[in-house]
Amino acid sequence: MIKKVSRNSTRVQRHLRVRKRLNGSGERPRLVIYRSLNHVYVQVIDDSQGNTLVSASSLDPSLKGQKMSLKEKAVKVGELIGQRSTEKGITQVVFDRGGYKYHGRVAALAEAARGKGLEF
Repeated sequence: MIKKVSRNSTRVQRHLRVRKRLNGSGERPRLVIYRSLNHVYVQVIDDSQGNTLVSASSLDPSLKGQKMSLKEKAVKVGELIGQRSTEKGITQVVFDRGGYKYHGRVAALAEAARGKGLEF
């Protein structure tokens, strides 16, 4: 009998494989995406110190309560993370898509963050 491997476990394996080579530093921290079924979470992490510098999600009080599609939520979160990171003086990041395809919500979030001044 063939056992079905879950999509999330294969995503985690892809993420670990990419994380071997991808690393955020103080000058260029790592922008990490996690997307659940209904929400999107983003963090900017300095891996050398292990600190989260900036974070945003679709559960943020400024976005909560608004009726939006999943892609619209991703765009709003991308704009929010771009704005917050430029306020902290972060302009360049390393993009970590978390093992997800660069498509749909992930691509929409990335384009919105680029629109607010982040370079990656």
